Amino acid sequence: MSLKKENSSVSLKISFTAVFAALCCACTFVAVPLPFGYFNLGDVFVLLSAWLLGPVLGPLAAGVGTALADIFMGYAVYAPATLIIKALVALVAFCVYKLMKKCLKKEGLDFISRSISAIVGESIMVLGYFFFEAVLLGYGLAATASIFGNCLQAVAGTVGSVFLVSAIYSIKPAKRYFDK
Repeated sequence: MSLKKENSSVSLKISFTAVFAALCCACTFVAVPLPFGYFNLGDVFVLLSAWLLGPVLGPLAAGVGTALADIFMGYAVYAPATLIIKALVALVAFCVYKLMKKCLKKEGLDFISRSISAIVGESIMVLGYFFFEAVLLGYGLAATASIFGNCLQAVAGTVGSVFLVSAIYSIKPAKRYFDK
């Protein structure tokens, strides 16, 4: 669920955080344009950074990586909001996952805990961007149109991250660095 204490030197923590920030950034570039904004795969790694890096480094990697993508893609006006929204998505996903793990103690039900935490986290993303676009940018009704693209992104992020985290934990070296 987060970096293991015994294998987490400062340099290793910095390295994993940088790698996940880069993955969040790069996968945000895998974008499908929509009439209002775009839909991307960056949220897969936003959620993975939360579950694999923990409640501090995960949100840091998620927020910084996706905000950099906004800047590089020409959406710099969104970068401050993205930094906050994606960091919140990661933090909320981590916290809900921890709570769900306590409620569902069976090991085979891990995908339920991750799915619920991803859905709750991604809801923060949809609402966060709606609020940012409607209130702060003054887009009003146009912000409502972007909800569809953000919901598509939330579904892709949830499905992709839940499947990918299971694959990561099946790799022996990953077990050395990340708590289950």
